[in-house]
This record gives sequence, C-alpha cells and structure tokens, in this order.
Amino acid sequence: MKNMKPPDCDRSRPYSILLGGVGGDCHSVGLTVLRQSLIANGYRVHYLGIQNTLNDFFQLCRLFNVVMVSSMDGHSRYYLAEFPFLVRELGEDGPLWYLGGNLCIGDGFAAIRHFLDMRFHRVFPKFADIETVLAFLRQDLHDQAPKPGLVALESDLRLIGTASLGAVSETKLDNEEFRRIRREALQTWMTGRAAISLPDNARFLVTQPSFPKAQALVNLGALPMLIHPRSGVPSVDDQIQIFRTLNRAGASALSYQVDSFTRVGNYDGAEQAIKDCKAQKSHLLNGFPVVNHGVPALRRVISSVPVPLQTRHSAIEPALLAEISYAGGVTAFEGGSICYNIPYYKDYPLAESIRRWQYVDRLTGYYYSEFGINLDREFFGTLTGTLIPPCIAIACDLLESILAVQQGVRCLTLGYAEQGHRIQDVAAIRTLRSMAVDLLQALGYKSIQVNTVFHQYMAAFPNDCKLGENLIYNSAVTAALSGATRVMVKTPVEAFSIPTVEDNVQAIDIVRAGVISAKYETLDEAQVAEECAIIRRETQAILDSVILSGAGGVARGIVNAFQKGYLDVPFSPSIHNRGEAMTARDVSGAVRFVSLGNLQFDSELRAFHSSKMDERRQAEGLRRAEQGYRLVEKDLMQIARGEYQGWPLSKYATRSREENFSAAVC
Repeated sequence: MKNMKPPDCDRSRPYSILLGGVGGDCHSVGLTVLRQSLIANGYRVHYLGIQNTLNDFFQLCRLFNVVMVSSMDGHSRYYLAEFPFLVRELGEDGPLWYLGGNLCIGDGFAAIRHFLDMRFHRVFPKFADIETVLAFLRQDLHDQAPKPGLVALESDLRLIGTASLGAVSETKLDNEEFRRIRREALQTWMTGRAAISLPDNARFLVTQPSFPKAQALVNLGALPMLIHPRSGVPSVDDQIQIFRTLNRAGASALSYQVDSFTRVGNYDGAEQAIKDCKAQKSHLLNGFPVVNHGVPALRRVISSVPVPLQTRHSAIEPALLAEISYAGGVTAFEGGSICYNIPYYKDYPLAESIRRWQYVDRLTGYYYSEFGINLDREFFGTLTGTLIPPCIAIACDLLESILAVQQGVRCLTLGYAEQGHRIQDVAAIRTLRSMAVDLLQALGYKSIQVNTVFHQYMAAFPNDCKLGENLIYNSAVTAALSGATRVMVKTPVEAFSIPTVEDNVQAIDIVRAGVISAKYETLDEAQVAEECAIIRRETQAILDSVILSGAGGVARGIVNAFQKGYLDVPFSPSIHNRGEAMTARDVSGAVRFVSLGNLQFDSELRAFHSSKMDERRQAEGLRRAEQGYRLVEKDLMQIARGEYQGWPLSKYATRSREENFSAAVC
C-alpha cells in the first residue's frame, strides 16, 4: 500500500478517527489492519476494539473527525436502530460517520440507501480496499479542522487479564457440581425443560446418524473424506429443506450455523428476530437459533436427513446450547475454552471460559460413560483464520484436547485453516494428527478417536468468482492430499455475499471434483517431511512452555501462558492475548513469524524465521528496519485484491494489481 498522507495533515495536528466494531460480532483482523494503515498515513486513531454498543461510540464521537463503525454479522439494522435519533441529538457538531462490513443478510449493496438515509456519510457494504477508504478520507476531510481525539495508551488497548486462578481445576467435575451447573443451565431459557431427562435424550440420540462413526470409517479408508458445507437459517422448515438439498448435492456431514444473538446469550433478541423473519418473510437472522427452537424442532430436523449433524457457534455460554443440541440428536459439538474465546471476545477471562467448557466436556463424557454414546468434540483450530502459523493452531488444539479427555470425552476433531501453501498445509494436518495421538497416549489416555478437519481458506476471498472457484477446487486437492477426515466447504461468493443454498451446492460440486483430482497429484514428500519437523519442533516448544508456566497443570498453564505471551494468537481481539506475535508469508507463501513476541522458541528456530523474513524483504527491496506490518498488510489483502495468479500460492508467482487490471481489460 502506498504511504499516502492526507492534505493539510501534519503529524503535529493529525485528523482523529474513532474506530471499532458494534454488536456481538467478533471479526477483528480487518479492523487491526485498518488501524495500522490509518496510523501509518498520519491519522490519530482511538481503537475501541470489538463488541461495543452504539452508546460507546456516541460518548466519544464529538472529539473525533470521523467515526468508523464495523458490523460484520449481518445484523446492523438491529445494532444501529437508535442511530438516527442519537445522531440527530448531536446536531451539526458531530463527526463524519463511516459504516462498513457485512451489513445485512443478503444483498448488502441494496442496503446502502437505508444506511445513508440514517445519516451515515459513507457506507461500505462488503470488502473495501484500504486505499479506497483513504481516498474518501482525503476527500471528506480536506476542508475540516482537526479535532483532538484521545491519546490511547497501549495499556488501554491491550490490558492483559489478571483473572483469579483459584477456581481453575484439572480434575473431572464431580457429580454434585455437574448436576448443579446442569440445573442452572437448563433454567436459562424456557426450552431447556425439554432436555431435562438424560435417559430420554440418550434413547433418541443413540438411534441418530453418528459423527464419530462416520469419521471412524473415513480414518479406516472405508469412506471418502467427509464434505461438510455450512448452513444456518431462521426457519425450521427452511433448514430442513436446505439440509435435504445439500445432502442430495453430496454433503456427507451437516451442521447448524448458530445465529449471533444465540452466541452472546441474547435469546430474547433471537426470539424477536424470528418473529420479524416471519412477518417480513425474509431471512433477517444470520443463523439457526438452536436454543429458541428447542429439542422437538431439532428432533424433527435430524429425523429428516440421513447424515450426522453438528452444532457450530462460538457461544460465550455454551452449556444450554450443548444440552439442547445433544437432546435434539446432534452428535458433534464444536468449540472450546481457547478457540471460542481468544479469537472471538474482547474481555472473556480464560479461567471463566475453561470452567464453562469443562462442563460441556463433562456432559459429552457423561453420555459415553452412562449410555455408551460417543459424541464428537471439535476445536476451532482456525482461530482468527488469517496468517495463523500451524504451530499456534496445533498447540491450541492439543491443549483443548487434554482438557476434554480429562472430563471423559472419547472422540476429538482437531481443526486447521488452510493458509495457501500446499506443503505447509499438508504438513500441518499430518503433524496435528500424529502429535495428538502421541500426546494422548503418553498421558495415559488410550483408545481416543482423533479426527482432523481441514477448513478451506478462512480469510478475505477474491472478488472474482472465477478466482474463488479456483481457490476452492485447489483447496479441496490440498485437503485430500493431507489425509484430513473432513473438509469444511467455502463458496466462490464469500467476498460479496452470504452464500445461498445454490452457492453451497456449486461449492460441493467443485470440492468433489478437487478431491477426485487429488488422486493424480503428487507431493514432494521430502519437503513435507521437512515442514513436519519444523512444525512439530515449534509446537512442542509452545506446549513445554505452557506446562511449565502451569507447574504441570494444563488449565493453569493456559491462563498463565497467555498472560506471559508464551501463547499468542495473531490478530486476536482479546485483551487477554498479548498480540505481540506477528506473522507474514515467506517468498514461497508459507506463513512465518515476523515477530515472535514472547514465544519460547530456541535460538535456531528464531534464526530460521528471521532468515525467512530477511529473504522476503530482500526479494521485495525492503529494508530490514522497515516495519513488519507492511508485509503483514500486503499478505492480508493479497487474496481479496486478486494479487496472485492461482491457488495454492506455493505453485505460482504473484503479480501486481496493475497487471491483474490490465489482464482484465484486455
């Protein structure tokens, strides 16, 4: 990105910008990059982080020239309902208001007029190039006087948590504690009553298609890799129809994608949204509200499709959701104390999330110990999904696996998000599986089923559908070559639309073709082995530092390690994550560390990453002293801007935006 400086803006009197996310949405990668870019271009930025209320912006807005509000989960109409009244009260002294993100369910461009009428000055309904935003700022601020803003100290932006460790335990929840938590969880919302009887739940659950059994057959070679699209709509009948359509198209596993209201425990909000959907005959909710629909509805859904179902969510309080899911026939439940905390929430103490997820794992283990029903627990190893080095994803997966088996879980699925370098991605999945098996056996946990799930590229997609199709096809090839148990499917329209059922059907077809063609692809196994060795060594270093910081205890070690920076997830919005580790691609496209922060790597590993980044800087004519975030920003935007020739990145040299534009014109 060019280092553009706004006119009439010297560094002694810069224009000021208030930046943050509104509502329950958790997306923070784009905000992180935007903040860095604005600061680099001479603006004074106060960053609120994610999950703010509208009032959080209005309390400070008079001090700023521009307020930038991000809303990525499609519920902007709900979060911003009071905006016209609040902005009217400001009068003419208010700032310019910019709004960006995935603003509504469906066609975001059609909603531009709605938000402009609400008195937003600029509206960006989907992905917006940073250079475009900078150009609008220069245009909009050219005749304005700078406002003071706030001087945001680093400690304000990244307050490392100091939660008490007293309640963090390594032991299995006893029966009395289990029953107490269960009783409270089921009373949280009216639908909990239908899940009270565990024997009744078990009688229904044992007859349903089983995620563990299907994945076991894949691992044995008796079934091909499971193809798993995402899906979640407000209506039970519509959800059934979509599941049937996706199954006919070739989906061998399905899941409820849970809505944002449910994720933050706002069941009243979900109930109102369901009513609005019925009244307007439109999908205004960005997922399936499992809790509000309850056990009978879920049992009707599972009875209508012949494949296993999973619940995918990121709920901050998962107990009730897990109870209703299992009672309704779901045989796999995603999430964990790290993966559904650090990438998703602004201030969620790890000690608290560990306790909550220990209950989910204890419930999962209870169904096995008391009724012989094996249920799958999956961990979202994709984390923030962008430039995540395999060692961070694998370490988090393994730590959450230990916490789960301590509570009696017998079936684990460990997730990893494709980064785009085929050798590294294949090595990551292989190392993930082998390290999990070795670790669990070494700790004395025998006969634990270990599965892996390969997430197709999770970061910003190209705006060109053809590039998106190429990405999905070659991503499926990589998934098949890695030997993953299951592949989570993305669609070519990810950059500009919430996928329809037709988009998902198309994506399933593309993935199936990629999986078939993988039989004719070859890998340099020597390179894969080299990358496996690097990943294993890095991951072991992280695990060792976590265990040492917890004096042998995994739960205590996780909390302490995040506080010390021994565990550090890039681009996390959490104040309990130090955010000092920074990543970018090397010249081949593999993800490496620009900065290791306080990760406890030895001198040889440190030298390896330093040399890889020096090689990248030299190839691009950058000085070693130049800020690393410029590499990061380029890599984050590369796919969305279409600045590459093909997928995976390791097979192709990149080309500039100008070359892409010229090719398109010709």
